[in-house]
Amino acid sequence: LSLGRAVLAVLRGQLSALCWNLTLLSLSLPFPGWRRDSKPRREREQEWDDASPTPTSVNYHFTRQCNYKCGFCFHTAKTSFVLPLEEAKRGLAMLKEAGMEKINFSGGEPFLQDRGEFVGKLVKFCKQELKLPSVSIVSNGSLIRQRWFKMYGEYLDILAISCDSFDEDVNVLIGRGQGKKNHVENLHKLRQWCREYAVAFKINSVINRFNVEEDMNEQIKALNPVRWKVFQCLLIEGENSGEDALREAEKFVISNEDFERFLDRHKDVSCLVPESNEKMRDSYLILDEYMRFLNCRNGRKEPSKSILDVGVEAAIKFSGFDEKMFLTRGGKYVWSKADMKLDW
Repeated sequence: LSLGRAVLAVLRGQLSALCWNLTLLSLSLPFPGWRRDSKPRREREQEWDDASPTPTSVNYHFTRQCNYKCGFCFHTAKTSFVLPLEEAKRGLAMLKEAGMEKINFSGGEPFLQDRGEFVGKLVKFCKQELKLPSVSIVSNGSLIRQRWFKMYGEYLDILAISCDSFDEDVNVLIGRGQGKKNHVENLHKLRQWCREYAVAFKINSVINRFNVEEDMNEQIKALNPVRWKVFQCLLIEGENSGEDALREAEKFVISNEDFERFLDRHKDVSCLVPESNEKMRDSYLILDEYMRFLNCRNGRKEPSKSILDVGVEAAIKFSGFDEKMFLTRGGKYVWSKADMKLDW
């Protein structure tokens, strides 16, 4: 027995030494099937930086047509083209395969196409077939009917309504007036429907020369949106600025100091999410009506090739998308209504 114990002790020692040597070896060698990269570390890091970003959150402006004429609009009605429904679905499936978690449908006005049926079918497809964590829409709200909520509300996580002022005269000055319809009254109606059909309610506001002095504290707190996204009016050449633009947004522009004063006046609103021009320009993945990524880095919207023609990875390299800025500005948040603790 003594001899047996001694032999076992020696074997354990040798086995421990062998395991340690194998550990050191594994740290110094590549894994089986890997080829050692002979490139300098700096060159490898540059390649990582040049790698295609992941389309985690995508804004699909599937139409440019709109029933409002907001003076600062940065995606104007330069075409009337809308992809066929099945082609749009094909592109959305490609984006899901490439890593998309959130899709936001925008325009133009999304509810203009087929009286909301087009966007409704896309919303249902993205939630039911693609099983995306978050599906949202940005709308001016003027064309949404309760019937739409009954048919598609269960598939929609967030409805964002654009409201730049709680003074109807200011809304008319901006271009959100539409005959006898009251934009603010409609906003409250939509808020109630979102409660009834379990859709998270969000408000988007563009701060400009006509509303920068307004105090919106009371109205926003009463509406109690999950997020109040506050943008600084942004110039995009060829859209709302320049010779070939359909808008003249220069008269709406405010300074950074003006924007900061507005934010300071509303700093006690817990749902406030401010976005300056610096944060906005490169931190959004925007798809146009042809499913081309739009690069805004040079102050214009320069399109890539369509993802339907070249694939997501090839197209997104030309998007100008700053993934780090996207994360820094809080682009990823609790965006699925299943994870929100909401008082419907």
